[in-house]
Amino acid sequence: EVQLVESGGGLVQAGGSLTLSCAASGFTFDDYDIGWFRQAPGKEREGVSYMRRGDGRPLYADSVKGRFTISSDHAKNTVYLQMNSLKPEDTAVYHCAAGFDGFGSPYIDYWGQGTQVTVSS
Repeated sequence: EVQLVESGGGLVQAGGSLTLSCAASGFTFDDYDIGWFRQAPGKEREGVSYMRRGDGRPLYADSVKGRFTISSDHAKNTVYLQMNSLKPEDTAVYHCAAGFDGFGSPYIDYWGQGTQVTVSS
């Protein structure tokens, strides 16, 4: 059974930090692009960051560059998202995702259930 289990969301003040974790199981972690999407109320889902399979290159949305850092522990099949200098506009449900053919929404094979991140002003 494929599972992507997120943890680490919560409520934080603007300027604060949170680290999200996503534990993957049931598929070959190294064969997939894996990372994070987010969706705020009334807004479209947005790709935040992912690690490209093969070379592990991290990629980021412009809105989070310089503030968020993605990393992974292949021994634990876990991907992390360190979020610093959080802003109220970062408030969203954050979903872990894995795609075999890429990381755009149409290519995602597996989704996590999501974890809420709320940034107060």
